[in-house]
Amino acid sequence: MGTIGSNLQEVRRRIEAACAKAARDVNTVTLLAVSKTFPPAALREAFAAGARAFGENYAQEALAKIDALADLRPLIEWHFIGPLQSNKTRPVAAAFDWVHSVDRLRIAQRLAEQRPADLPALNLCLQVNVSGEASKSGTAPADVPTLAAAVAALPGERVRLRGLMSIPEPNDDAARQRGQHRAVRELFVALRAAGHPLDTLSMGMSADLEAAILEGSTLVRVGSAIFGQRY
Repeated sequence: MGTIGSNLQEVRRRIEAACAKAARDVNTVTLLAVSKTFPPAALREAFAAGARAFGENYAQEALAKIDALADLRPLIEWHFIGPLQSNKTRPVAAAFDWVHSVDRLRIAQRLAEQRPADLPALNLCLQVNVSGEASKSGTAPADVPTLAAAVAALPGERVRLRGLMSIPEPNDDAARQRGQHRAVRELFVALRAAGHPLDTLSMGMSADLEAAILEGSTLVRVGSAIFGQRY
């Protein structure tokens, strides 16, 4: 692994190549630097190299980093991407710009109730358990339309439903990767056809971002390819 800056450049090259293959504008794909377990200094290094959106999985760890990088707050978009328990929604509702991991209505309701009125609406994605793994959070694909309708009905000045997120089971087969991402994209397309103005498909990580982009991902969540392996 190189430096965080050189790693970011390499990931951007991968995104550009995948977009070219998919005949997509590279500006339609956002790079989210997944910084869980890495210290604030690593995030500052990534920021200096051009990263502006950071993803965190653990509320307490993330809140400490947001405080440590308070001087950069106007320039950073903070995304919560990990499983969210009901008793952790209040600080997340106040500190983040996005939550990708909404998998039940109660979580969305609490985020809406607890979003400070002086902040813009909190952007939400519904997490889809596309591979049906018992160990993973997420809503079963068949239940997503009902959940989307309920979340969309929450106060729009507090929360805004933006799209879907998925974490498929790891697989080295590119065709299998694409198939799982395709299933989420088809669900996304169906929700848009039903009248939901969604614009975000949070799909793809370090190992499968190319397959995700080929299937329409608008946001890839990349950690180890930027920051290195976690210990």
